[in-house]
Amino acid sequence: MKNVLALSLLLFSLSAAAQCDSVSEINVQIVELAKKKLGKKVDRGECWDLAKYVLDETGANWDGFLKFGMALKKGECVMPGDIIQFDKLKTVMVVNGLKTSESFPQHTAIVYEVKNADELVLIHQNTGYTGKKVGTSTFKFSTITTGKYTIYRPIAH
Repeated sequence: MKNVLALSLLLFSLSAAAQCDSVSEINVQIVELAKKKLGKKVDRGECWDLAKYVLDETGANWDGFLKFGMALKKGECVMPGDIIQFDKLKTVMVVNGLKTSESFPQHTAIVYEVKNADELVLIHQNTGYTGKKVGTSTFKFSTITTGKYTIYRPIAH
């Protein structure tokens, strides 16, 4: 049963990360604004502050809390500029024979690049990698062991 659940989660994850054929204008603007903040602290340096900044600067339509636009459904493509919200998510991976894990009790990040169906490059702050400054890191759906995530498509006003 555990293997079936893990396989189901992996299949959902892989289908959720399909690349889009094109990127919307608002998403292009979001990535450009976030990119300009690399190495800098946005507002208080919380992860949510970067998403708030790019959405407000682009005039995006969002609830001002955790609904960053339209939630994508299973199988919808993911594009740079989409926003991902993690909730009680844990990952485990083996790198050079060493098992490492990462926890995202609640974390907000922006999709910077879609590498393939399993791998995204995220741009975010308040991480173990860059602290309170904006930086990038790789995220693989196949490393998820527990928790959930929602990917939002920003909506232009």
